[in-house]
Amino acid sequence: MKPFLLVLTSVSDSFLQAQINTQCLEAGHRIVEAGNLRQAHTLMSNGLNPDLLLIQQQSTSPSAKAQLRRLLAKMRTAPVALIAPGSDVGWQKEMEAGGVAHFFPEPPTPHEIESLLHSVQLGKTEESLRRREANGALSVGPEASGGKFAPSRVCIEELEDNQFFLAASPAMFNIYRQIKLLADSDVPVLILGESGTGKEVIANLIHKHSQRARHHFLKLNCAAVPYDLLESELFGHQRGAFTGAIKDRAGKFEQANKGTLLLDEIGEMGPQMQAKLLRVLQDGQFTRLGAQEASHSDVRILAATNVHMEHALTEKKFREDLYYRLSVFTIQIPPLRERREEIPFLVEEFIRRTCADLKDDCTCIFPEKLMDAAMRHDWRGNLRELKNFVTRTIILRDTEAAIRELDSRSMPAVIPEPVFEGLPDAATHRFAMRSILSDMKDRTEAQLIQDALEVSGWNRRHAAKCLNISYRGLLYKIQQHRITPRLHREMNAASRMAHSGRS
Repeated sequence: MKPFLLVLTSVSDSFLQAQINTQCLEAGHRIVEAGNLRQAHTLMSNGLNPDLLLIQQQSTSPSAKAQLRRLLAKMRTAPVALIAPGSDVGWQKEMEAGGVAHFFPEPPTPHEIESLLHSVQLGKTEESLRRREANGALSVGPEASGGKFAPSRVCIEELEDNQFFLAASPAMFNIYRQIKLLADSDVPVLILGESGTGKEVIANLIHKHSQRARHHFLKLNCAAVPYDLLESELFGHQRGAFTGAIKDRAGKFEQANKGTLLLDEIGEMGPQMQAKLLRVLQDGQFTRLGAQEASHSDVRILAATNVHMEHALTEKKFREDLYYRLSVFTIQIPPLRERREEIPFLVEEFIRRTCADLKDDCTCIFPEKLMDAAMRHDWRGNLRELKNFVTRTIILRDTEAAIRELDSRSMPAVIPEPVFEGLPDAATHRFAMRSILSDMKDRTEAQLIQDALEVSGWNRRHAAKCLNISYRGLLYKIQQHRITPRLHREMNAASRMAHSGRS
């Protein structure tokens, strides 16, 4: 199989970007989109080493030229292609001296893009591959794993807050296509998926490609805010509306005016608040707590939840009218175990970003045995669990321990058969099933919390942020599951063994 190209683009024209994406993906290449030159510079500063940098330079101001020069200084080992008006011959010669190998007028034709990709493909040598590995990039293509994990195409798009969207499976490419189709519409979107599948990433991507991209993208976790404060968080309050309201405060609807508001974990919202939210969605008006007059806000609503909505509707835990108001368009994100072909590329991205966050000039390559174990694992915590595992592996630098960890957690638990006396068979089975599911949920939750605490060095505020729960909620869960540091448990166990040996 021919090696794919890693193409980094900074193209402001969305139609041209879509055209380039289509050509690259059809040819089996990998795309990383940067929103601007500053973002492209940040990506390469954090270890991204593209085979081709494709830039659309519409501005010829001194600041724009200086920014481009800084970017070219980072790009020493791969060609740069520039799409620009080309009227300034002196500037064009300066860019050629700085490393620009290809110039295109606006806009380039599909044939010109195809020729560019072909010429870069021919110029890609084994020496450049070795140089990429030496610079810290993880090789997960044919060189690392015999080619059995590498999909024919992959697309990565950068988002704010160091988030990224990755598509390498048919399901995620379909979601990417749906999001692009939603770009010109302004309808509410309901995002469904298990915890950790990347619902917030999808919401961020929808906002980026929407007509509201220049305005705020705000989010509110409905499960993390107590009910008596949720109304104030959403709609704001006036001074004196309740004890502690010492000044007027705008809610999320006002703060996100003209932009996008993500209501995360909306399935956990109480019935009364659901009714109030429905009224706002119907007429766009709301009232601050303690205010007399209604306010208006122009906000696009995105909602996300890991709750099974059909069950919630059947059990009357979620209003049907609100559900149909929110689900004009629904995106179902598959769990990671249903798109395993993306695991090698996710591992690569997490390694690069984690090394940058840790300020560690590390060279971390997952060997084939470890990648095999990662591909076999079910990843019930999805992307969040995978990211924590990669971080732990980088810090501990023990491949065999990482393989043992995955293999031990992949083994099915042996659950003793429960014995219930005096209950009918059907009731016995229902009770046993609820007990088993509850036990599995508690063990999984405890394991996720334990992993987050260990990775963060038992910094509970940092762990709460990684788990996307409140600090108080984390403290409660630690107490509920009786979670202690692993080292502390091992010392206690050794002490007990020593004590029993003496006695």
